[in-house]
Amino acid sequence: MTDVEIAKSIPIKNINEIATSLGISEGIEPYGNYKAKIANNAIKNLENKDKGKLVLITSINPTPLGEGKTTIAIGLADALRKIGKKSILALREPSLGPVFGIKGGATGGGYAQVAPMDEINLHFTGDIHAITTANNLLSAIIDNHIYHGNELKIKEVTWKRCLDMNDRALRCVEIGLNDKKALPRKDGFDISVASEIMAIFCLSKDLKDLKRRLGNIIIGYNESDKPITAKDLKADGAMLALLKEAFKPNLVQTLEHTPAIIHGGPFANIAHGCNSIVATNTALRLGDYVITEAGFGADLGAEKFIDIKSRIADIKPDVAVCVATIKALKYHGGVNKEEVSIPNIEALRVGIENLLKHVQNLKEVFGLNTIVAINRYKQDTKEEIEILINTMREKNIPISLAEVWEKGGNGAIELAEKVAKLAEKESCIHYAYLLDDKTTEKIEKVATKIYGATGVEYTNESLEKIKKIENMGYTNLPVCIAKTQYSLSDDANNLECKEPFKIHIKDVILKAGAEFIVVLTGNIFTMPGLPKTPAAEKIDLDDDGNIIGIF
Repeated sequence: MTDVEIAKSIPIKNINEIATSLGISEGIEPYGNYKAKIANNAIKNLENKDKGKLVLITSINPTPLGEGKTTIAIGLADALRKIGKKSILALREPSLGPVFGIKGGATGGGYAQVAPMDEINLHFTGDIHAITTANNLLSAIIDNHIYHGNELKIKEVTWKRCLDMNDRALRCVEIGLNDKKALPRKDGFDISVASEIMAIFCLSKDLKDLKRRLGNIIIGYNESDKPITAKDLKADGAMLALLKEAFKPNLVQTLEHTPAIIHGGPFANIAHGCNSIVATNTALRLGDYVITEAGFGADLGAEKFIDIKSRIADIKPDVAVCVATIKALKYHGGVNKEEVSIPNIEALRVGIENLLKHVQNLKEVFGLNTIVAINRYKQDTKEEIEILINTMREKNIPISLAEVWEKGGNGAIELAEKVAKLAEKESCIHYAYLLDDKTTEKIEKVATKIYGATGVEYTNESLEKIKKIENMGYTNLPVCIAKTQYSLSDDANNLECKEPFKIHIKDVILKAGAEFIVVLTGNIFTMPGLPKTPAAEKIDLDDDGNIIGIF
């Protein structure tokens, strides 16, 4: 059966029943029968409750095959309930870019899904649309201000428009060509999940903090090279109004009726890759175990979860779960994707090095209790499984096989028991760098400690921008490094990283509202493109009006 067929075969509960199981039946705002917003008063009533255990799901560097990180997160949450633990999920919202592009949906798979998967993967409750609108309202206000006399003497505009779609043609556009009062210039679009407003949305603690951060967005510079903010343009209030409803976390469920809060969705390769602080903190007060995930591999999502989100939210994972598949490990060992199902012990041994590097980072750099979860496939041989398990045991790394796609929560009982046991151990958290390090020191510590690079090379322009940012007084912000997800290096084709490599910094962008500095490496783009055969070609409706396709 396909994911869609499985989802259709299992009835899910009315969202009011899920809310009742959490004790917030009077604190939700339903969006139909199976989705709801958690109201502000319900969140406020939870403020004095103790927080549960936090389990962070991350992975090796992803491959085109998919490692099933979200599927494992969902299956683990279901399995924890089966062993008597009150668990809850806290996940990111899917972007339409990958849904219609190459990656597909982000609601899990098989019997480990969140539901209703088609609605979550598409418009959901409209949160990303609200973020897109707020972003583009600010753009309209900027150009309107310039048109009507430019009282603030705007000379350079750095703010971009956005769209929740992979559309490479919009990376560079020319605007302001239709009127003498406009400011003709080269501009561009980011995908909405890379918008600073998405980052602000996910890092704000409440509506007051959200407005403050929105107001601090730097949209450009005046004739004296001084920054101009959204607050200077009086745009922060209107943007806040557009985001007010979206800022409430979304409540849904898994196919096994485990509650799931899905809210916020920044990418991890071009943004910080974590769901909203509001969602995570709400989940921590509603469940004894909260299963959350960070985007892409541990070098991206987990690093940013620790170095950015954990600092701001004052939270720490009690356990980190690093997800891998034997197929993906063989791919990292040099096997092409068409042959990864063929047994290949040599390639597996080489690919295991990628897994060991991520586990080393999680345990030794960040200080987290860590376990490896192997998303098992039928093609995995007994010999391959034994080699992987024995290698982890030799390194004193806990490991568990999971079969959640096929069995749901029942396929992760052992993983759930091991995670619960690990969560009882004392946990600590270390950061890859200190906030009072210089910006270049922060970049270099992530590059060397986390990626394993020998050093960093900067363009002259990026060094000039770093100097300008520090001269403006922004000296204690974390860095958000935009890098390919496919490799520890900044070269997507360098999977094995056998030879010494450096990280190449091509641009640096201050995000004063989000309160971090984006560092662009290699050939990373903040507006992705569609593949030759996009997933959109496979999505349709059946005769009954139900969505069919790859998700």
